[in-house]
Amino acid sequence: MPTTIISSPHLHGPANVSNVMLRVVYALLPAIAGCIWLFGWGVLINLLVAIATALASEAAVLALRRRPILITLRDGSALVTAMLLAIALPPLAPWWLVAVGTAFAIVFAKQLYGGLGFNPFNPAMAGYVLLLVSFPQEMTSWAAPAGLRSADLGLVQVLLHSLTGTLPAGMSMDALTSATPLDTLKVQLGMSHTVSEIRGGPIFGLFGGKGWEIINGLILLGGLWLLWRRVITWHVPVAVLGSLGLIATLFHLINPELYASPLFHLASGGVMLGAFFIATDPVSGATSRRGQLVFGVGMGILIYVIRSWGGFPDGVAFAVLLMNMAAPAIDYYTQPRVYGHNRG
Repeated sequence: MPTTIISSPHLHGPANVSNVMLRVVYALLPAIAGCIWLFGWGVLINLLVAIATALASEAAVLALRRRPILITLRDGSALVTAMLLAIALPPLAPWWLVAVGTAFAIVFAKQLYGGLGFNPFNPAMAGYVLLLVSFPQEMTSWAAPAGLRSADLGLVQVLLHSLTGTLPAGMSMDALTSATPLDTLKVQLGMSHTVSEIRGGPIFGLFGGKGWEIINGLILLGGLWLLWRRVITWHVPVAVLGSLGLIATLFHLINPELYASPLFHLASGGVMLGAFFIATDPVSGATSRRGQLVFGVGMGILIYVIRSWGGFPDGVAFAVLLMNMAAPAIDYYTQPRVYGHNRG
């Protein structure tokens, strides 16, 4: 009796793009809740604006390219890009800043290269760097964490500020914002203060900045859950955090009053977000196991170099984009040996 032979593959697993992106969203939820709790309702406003802009931008480009819209939107990649960018932006950022960065990330850094799977740069970090270079004043006005603010805004007040830039009568931005720990460290070191003097300020906690330690801890928990669920592998996060911690330790031992401790660098800024959620991007990062280690080590070193001697307080976004450019060469020189072939 004739039988019908169906082409392989015959086994189907749950690891499709939509499921992977959904798990990344789940892993980000604790950090998002922590950001809203510590930095206010502006984080939620940023998320809503970024998600709406990302979906609308992707749909518009897909329509122009005559590609299926609903199927692409359902893969969740635009949603993840929007969420990563939104929590990296200042909580009191105006709505247009969030919209411009998100639209650039989706249209120019993703869709103009062909969409998911073809973008050489991480879209969220491309949008972040565009905003940082173009609008430095808005990008450096961060909301002070809970406990350090002299005033608070309700959800409606934050929404009005995002839309119109206005604050309640008698309230100024100085009552709501403060410099970030990394920015304070860089500026004060440039004024010949020592690390121990700077760390005595009210914005610093046990390891890093007050509030920032909690956020990075929640991001770390989400990243460990992704490792447990095998959404990502350990190579990139361990390489990023290990190389950053090692080089920070070396310089801290040389001069602890000029160079902050490794725990400060690991608990401050966007290191955890970069190590677990951004550098692990399989499209714009290295793909081979050895290549991922090289990619992560290079990123960790670049973060420290930019933080210590560069013009920006946190170098995560720049380090990611620089290593994205190097990823093809890294993969080329770290290709695994084909089974049965000699190395020579």
